[in-house]
Amino acid sequence: MRNQIIDSIEQKHFKKEPLAKFDVGDTVDVATRIIEGEKERIQTFSGTVIMIKGCGINETFTVRRIVNNEGVERIFPVHSPFISKITVRRSGESRRSKLFYLRDRVGKAVRLADKQKTVRREEPEAGEAKNAEPAAAVAG
Repeated sequence: MRNQIIDSIEQKHFKKEPLAKFDVGDTVDVATRIIEGEKERIQTFSGTVIMIKGCGINETFTVRRIVNNEGVERIFPVHSPFISKITVRRSGESRRSKLFYLRDRVGKAVRLADKQKTVRREEPEAGEAKNAEPAAAVAG
């Protein structure tokens, strides 16, 4: 239960457009706005989401990638005005909410299995036979 006054103040600072839907284990590209003097540019940070924590305006996610055989992690606030967009490149299968064990892994062991999309098959009804075609060939 949160304070209603704090919630009303935080509502002004939430992002208007929703970001891409992502989860822990997904490989994402985070496009951040970088201001250098009077110039502004977009820089992307690609990596695997290893953690999502917090709620409301305090919600953050951590992205990890390997650069020059060195692990680099960056924490992004979800509602930051400096995040221009997030694109999900790959959905990874994860059974945990925090993937800190990836810090100890090297090379191909860092990769997660792809998330399988579930496809529902239509089941035959109770009165129908499962293999109606071979039965007709035997009778004829």
